[in-house]
Amino acid sequence: MLGGRINRRRVLAMAAVTLLAGCQVVPRVEPQNVPAPTPTPTGLPSDQGRHRVALLVPLSGPNSDVGQAIANAATMALLDTNADNVRITTYDTATGAGSAAARALSDGNKLILGPLLSDDVTPVLARARPAGVPIITFSNDSSVAARDVFAMGISPDASIARTVGYAIGRGAKRFAILVPDGDYGARAEAALRTAVAARGGALVARDTYDPGNTSIISAALRLKKKGGYDAVLLPESARLSIQAAGSLRAAGAVTPLLLGTERWSGDPAVPGSAALRGALFSGVSDGRFGQFAESYRSRFGTAPHRIATLGYDAVLLTIRLARNWKPGSTLPTGRLVQSDAFLGVDGAFRFHPNGTIERAMEVRQVGKGRIDVVSPAPDRFED
Repeated sequence: MLGGRINRRRVLAMAAVTLLAGCQVVPRVEPQNVPAPTPTPTGLPSDQGRHRVALLVPLSGPNSDVGQAIANAATMALLDTNADNVRITTYDTATGAGSAAARALSDGNKLILGPLLSDDVTPVLARARPAGVPIITFSNDSSVAARDVFAMGISPDASIARTVGYAIGRGAKRFAILVPDGDYGARAEAALRTAVAARGGALVARDTYDPGNTSIISAALRLKKKGGYDAVLLPESARLSIQAAGSLRAAGAVTPLLLGTERWSGDPAVPGSAALRGALFSGVSDGRFGQFAESYRSRFGTAPHRIATLGYDAVLLTIRLARNWKPGSTLPTGRLVQSDAFLGVDGAFRFHPNGTIERAMEVRQVGKGRIDVVSPAPDRFED
């Protein structure tokens, strides 16, 4: 585990010097037709002065809107920093993540940004690892992380740990959870167990449900009868969490304390729900997203998907790495593991040697028609 305090002024200065604009106002520009990176079906021309970096995202199929937004944001980062030593080439993973990775490696790319989906990491890694090319995936599934796979997505693990730490600081000790069937529910429960154990709390009750129907209400009623807890984690969408909340506590009551995850971020149903009043959840700060979204809209004529910032920040990170990385050479994975924070639109973050990410998150509380930040994103990471 890496230590080191993030000194905010030093990080801001470092970001300015290295042209990493994540902590600054993303510049507004006049509308223009800036094409996103497009797939290259043939080999790239010789280019010894620039780093070749592959962006693997879905550009067709059901996730194409998200993939295109990430690709647009990657282009935007290059324009905002005037970077001329990095070439980003985009490959469509919807036609096959493994074949997209094979084309990227054949074209001489030495770093892969992507893929978006956790299921695509394995076929990409099967090609990238033998070639010694590291991966920075946009997946929020921390289980795919490894010494050469860095999971950049905003994971529920980090959100749960931050919220639980704050709740325990406010006196919560005994926790319960409603667990949706499937991998996400299992990860959320494991994250909760780890977080409460590390802070002296205890997980004392649980119940499960099928997220595909209304069984969350029945599960909430069963959990309510068990009692013996003072906080309940609802690792679910806002819509289902609101249904559960209405069954977990009486109208107007503020106990038990309800906890959500990053899945509540940006959902307009959350501040409008009386059932969630007083609930806590954590996420990355939206302080810079508005400026990013305005600049994105001026360039591409549409609002960005919220996770488009991952593409922007991944390129900022690449530009920083390029300072001490010879074009055409293999990027040592150790360069991605530093005690100092990288700084982007979504705030400060750093990678651990096992490929997991540590992010500075803020804790939010649901008020009456509003969301209040009750604990800002910290300016230091724990050792």
